[in-house]
Parts: sequence; C-alpha cells; structure tokens
Amino acid sequence: MTDTYGGPRTGRRPGGARKGKGKGQRTGGSRVVAVRRSAPVVREPVALPPVLTVAELAEKIEATPIEVIKELMGMGIMASINVQIDYATAARVAENLGWETLEDVPEAVQAAAADFESRRQEGQTDPDAVSRAPVVTIMGHVDHGKTKLLDAIRQTKVAEGEAGGITQHIGAYQIETQGRKITFLDTPGHEAFTAMRARGAQATDVAVLVVAADDGVMPTTREAVAHIRSANVPIIVAINKIDLPTANPDLVKQQLSELNVIPEDWGGDVPFVEVSALQRMGLEDLLEVALLVADVHELKANPHKLASGVVIEAKVDRSRGPVATLLVQSGTLNVRDIVVAGATMGRVKAMFDDRGRRVRRAEPSMPVEILGLLELPQAGDTFQVIEDERAAKQIVEQRQAQKRAESLTGERGIKLTELYNQVRTGQTAELRVIVKADVQGSLEAIQAALLKLNDSSDEVKLSIPYAGTGAISESDVSLAVTTRSIIIGFNVRPDVAAKRATDAAGVDIRYYTVIYNLIDEVKAAMQGMLAPVFEDVTDGYAEVRDTFRLPSGDVVAGLYVLDGKITRNSRARVLRDGTVIHEGGIRSLRRFKDDVREVAQGYECGLGLDSFNDLRVSDQLEFFHREEVARN
Repeated sequence: MTDTYGGPRTGRRPGGARKGKGKGQRTGGSRVVAVRRSAPVVREPVALPPVLTVAELAEKIEATPIEVIKELMGMGIMASINVQIDYATAARVAENLGWETLEDVPEAVQAAAADFESRRQEGQTDPDAVSRAPVVTIMGHVDHGKTKLLDAIRQTKVAEGEAGGITQHIGAYQIETQGRKITFLDTPGHEAFTAMRARGAQATDVAVLVVAADDGVMPTTREAVAHIRSANVPIIVAINKIDLPTANPDLVKQQLSELNVIPEDWGGDVPFVEVSALQRMGLEDLLEVALLVADVHELKANPHKLASGVVIEAKVDRSRGPVATLLVQSGTLNVRDIVVAGATMGRVKAMFDDRGRRVRRAEPSMPVEILGLLELPQAGDTFQVIEDERAAKQIVEQRQAQKRAESLTGERGIKLTELYNQVRTGQTAELRVIVKADVQGSLEAIQAALLKLNDSSDEVKLSIPYAGTGAISESDVSLAVTTRSIIIGFNVRPDVAAKRATDAAGVDIRYYTVIYNLIDEVKAAMQGMLAPVFEDVTDGYAEVRDTFRLPSGDVVAGLYVLDGKITRNSRARVLRDGTVIHEGGIRSLRRFKDDVREVAQGYECGLGLDSFNDLRVSDQLEFFHREEVARN
C-alpha cells in the first residue's frame, strides 16, 4: 500500500496562476510531496450606498465593469458603466460574484427614516398622544351615489356649523358632528386608494363602501372590497337610495355576505347603515357609526412633535407654482417649516384649509393646501418636517438618485421566481393570486380548485385577494402590486391601460385556456417555492487498511473498496465501531501516483479527507451524494 498514495500534484491557485518552484515541489526526481493548502480567503461584507454607478460597484467588489454588466444583463437589465443602480440590484450582483453586502445609508437619511417610523407608530405608545379625528374614504360603484353622499355630508355638517354653498378647495375636508371632527378624503376610487398604499402611505382609518339598494353589488363594488381588505382597513357599508320603491337592502346584505362582508345583525363584524343621499336620510347614523369605529381603534397622535403625513394630491398653479394637499397624520405643521415630501422639499410659505382660508398651523388629521415646494410630489408620497435644511437637501438628493435608479431597475411587482428566493431566506411562503376569467362558472371552478391546493401543503399557502370576470384591468394590476400577487387570466387578456401598467410595474401575468393546465402549473409553482428536499444516496463503502502522515502533517489512508465505488465528488462518513465520527468532503483521491475521478469495488486507493486527520486502520468509510427528490 505504500506506493498507492503519492500526495496531490501541484496545480493552479484559485486565481489561475501557476505555483512557482519552492519547498515541497517536484525538482526533477520522482518523489512528490503534498503542498500545504492555503487557508480560504475570508471577505468582510462590503458597504454599498443606496445608489451607485456600475463602475463604483465594480471597484468596491474588486471586479471589472464588464463582469458587473454581464451580471446585470443576466438579470434583464441593460446598463452602461456610468448608469446608476439601486442597492437591491447592486447587492444581487455582488452576491452572484461572491460578496456579502451592507447598505451604507447616510446618517441624515437614516435619522429621517427612523424618525418618521417612530412618528407613525407613536399612537399607542407615546404618553403625550391624544385622540385625533378619524380619516374616512368613501368608495363604491360610480352610479351608486358616492358623490351625492359626499355632497350631502359636506353641506349638512361642515366644520364649525357652516351650512351649504361651501366650495371645496382641496381633495379632503373636515366636518363636525356631536362636537367631534371627521376628515373625509374625496378620492377618485379604489385605484387611487391602492396607488397611495403602493407608495407606502396608509392615509385612511375607515372606508365607507356605498352600495345602491336598488342595484346591488357590481363588479366595481367587488374590486373595492378587495382593495379595502388588502389595506386591512375597517369597513362600513352605506346602503344608499333606500328611499326608492325598488330598494332591496336584504339582497345587498346577501350579496356582500358572499364576499365575506357580513352584517353585524347577521352575526358578522361589519356595520351596515341605510341612507338616502338625495333625501339626506340616515346621515347622522352613518357619522355616528364612523365615530364608534374610530373609538374602537383608539386613534391617537402627538400634536407637539414635528409634522408628518401623506400627500393627497398635487398640482401646478400658474400664479402660485407647485401646490400640494397634505394630510397631517402626526405632529403639527406650521408656516415656515421645512418639508420633505417624496423626492422634493421646500419651506412652507402659506397654508390654506379646505375652505380656502389662510391658516398658520395644522394639527393631526387636518388636511391643508401648502405653497413652497420646489417641485411637485406624487399623490401618496409621505412627507415630514425636517429641522435642518442641509439634512433635508441630503435626503432629497438621495431619494432623487434612488428614483432615477429605480426607473431603470425597479419592479414593484413580484415574479414566481422571486417567491422561491423568499422561502430560501426564511420568509413566510404565501402565493397570492388574482384570478380573472371570462365567465362566472369558470371563475368559481378555478377558485375552488386553487384553494383546494392548500390541503396538500402546510408550508406554502395560496390566497386569492380578488377574483372577477372580464378583461384584466389597470385596477387588477394596481392591486397585484400592493398585495404582491401574480395575476391569472383564464380566456381573458389585459386591456391597453393594464398592459402599460403591467410593463411598468413588472407584475407577473399567466394566461390559460385549460383549467387543468392552470391548476397543474400553480401546484408546480407552490412546490417550487418550497425548500428543496434532499436524500442521501450511498455510492459505496471502503475500509482503511493503512495510514500515512505526510510532511505537511495531513494524514491519508490506504483504502480497499468493499462495495460500490468512490467518486471524487462524493462526501464521506467515517464509521468507527458503527458510530459516525466525521462527515465531510474528499480532499484527494489517488491510485498509485495518479489523481482519479473514481475507484470501483475490489480496488485499492489513497484518500485524504477535508479537515480530518484521525483516520485509523479498520475504520469504515461510507461514500454518498445528495439528490433532490420530488415532493408528493
């Protein structure tokens, strides 16, 4: 056995350069001595800013710009050396090239983010927080009287008791009832409502769903319910047009119950109020219920801090410049405050309330129109007051750079392939699917079959935020973005607006014409989202017949293969008296003086193990590899 193992041959270093002659290398004779293996290179995580160019990333991770550009192309991103990319994209490139990363966020930006988050969560923890007015959004089908209901409430209960003839200057207003204020947002509908959520803004405390008593639930009503549910906002149902002879409120309750919006008098948790916007009936009851729902959720804010909140809408006025409507959610906004709103900033020059009157301060839940921003923010952007103007400029510069980078690489939608990565990193696995079909019968069959897939998996769950009939609409895409869902179309396609929205947001849409294919692919996707299952497959067994200690200090063994075979890529378990004392990889495998890829049963060989030198005569080695197996 002494000639079986001669030590590993000299090869190439990890970088590819040949080793020079030195101690322990071949010098012309036949003797070969093992070279001591160098320790693996340990890399410290590299700090990357929120936005950087391709060239800057290449320099930080010690790669060439060409290598970085190739990785970006593999991710579907075409970028040149001077193009800026965001941290998330840079981190993926760095990981593919063997680097761990940390995000190096400027202190001013970190402080602003932490401050905003603390203000947002202060309601239940801040001892100085006081009750604030609830913010209510009225939603519903276009012909069900939403606008008339808004007008009736505004004219009946204008703040401070003024009645009728008040011009609404901004997209939000406050009314006063029972000595308390309620703020109403006049949004175009559930699409705008969801778009605000997509930008991180949760402006609404209560949603009032308007359904006509003579018409019942419409497709738009179903969409509105899905958007409200996804926002986790409490619902109040206003059954409108109750004065009409064809009104049938029980039918409305039945239809909404099928959408899991169950009335309180049917054992559910959703208040239903019968109203007539035309006759101004039931408005007092509706406002009272809104206050009761607000009381249950104990809405609070601290008015003594710097202000923060959300942008309701923004426009350019020819004479006044950029004008933004803000909803203060925490703190108090004052004239002359420095405001950062989205990717712009400015000093508040003037403020106006919902009736166009100049005001100098705005407390929580108060909507105001402000002048002084340098550019237009987007509806749904968050805003906050920053005391240091220099810090405010730094925050805006960083956000503008981030926005430019995201225009190239940003995708707010989710792909099926991303869901698997979430599982791999330990996140909860949930597949959300929005289903659109051509007819109601197909829709119901698809929903039932999809939900039944949950019975076969405890690790990945499937949920359906919304299901409906008709073409895939822009509203569906908007909901998919905010709920991180994919869209399934059965015998339907997106309309033009939805296709543009899909391309912009990166939402994954799958089309099917056969239900069985749809179910099979979704099932496969759910299985693919699971962490893979591996089984050990035994390759062979061998016995240690002799051991040798090399000049490097490593111990190698002379083996006799008892069964099967040994392959260079196998892993090895060392068994001593039937007990596993080590498991690891093979460092070297040789027959006589030659490296070999495998050794079959009945042959002798020499073997060295990674990080293990305690091999003894009569030890048995089990060789195996791991194979991924399909889940049942």
